Amino acid sequence: MALSLSVAALGFNAPLPAAVTSRSAVRMAFEGEINPGPQGVYDPLGLVADGDQEKFDRLRYVELKHGRICMLAILGHVVTTAGVRLPGELSFGLPFASVPTGIKALSVVPAAGLAQIFAFVGFLELFVMKDVEGTGEFPGDFRNGFIDFGWDNFTEEEKASKRGIELNNGRAAQMGILALMVHEMLDNNPYIINDLLGAPVPFNAGF
Repeated sequence: MALSLSVAALGFNAPLPAAVTSRSAVRMAFEGEINPGPQGVYDPLGLVADGDQEKFDRLRYVELKHGRICMLAILGHVVTTAGVRLPGELSFGLPFASVPTGIKALSVVPAAGLAQIFAFVGFLELFVMKDVEGTGEFPGDFRNGFIDFGWDNFTEEEKASKRGIELNNGRAAQMGILALMVHEMLDNNPYIINDLLGAPVPFNAGF
């Protein structure tokens, strides 16, 4: 019956819904961009449905930045959960070893320390982590003629592959760090998957 209905629907040759045509237009407008995955440009909210390249570049720039920050956040969360700490003191009388992992650390770090962190991040945002020289090849290219790691020696296919990998890893990291924070606030057990696999993590034990 389902097959019969499908054939009948095709026979009417009805126009495609606006949402479908809009998605197709977006894919066509940005088909030359790095869009890993079979879905191509994924824009469920229609933010770039008008095909505005400048807006797309701005959103991609922000997405890459957030992804990079979240990848560092995931790494920091895993490393500190494993018990690794810097030597010395974070502030007078507060050793790094006494600072818990995750959101709980905010209750321990002094206000002056948090202010320094925000000021440092602001400095990086305004003066360092950006295309200072205007020589970037693509949104998120912050080399500024200084850090290269052999990028210019890669083929165009290798560059596209690495950019796609970074984009996907950044997206996964954004979801990952969000999940860690949510589960920490729910029951102080961010590594719930370890529990399911029979290897529980004693998160912030002793703090």
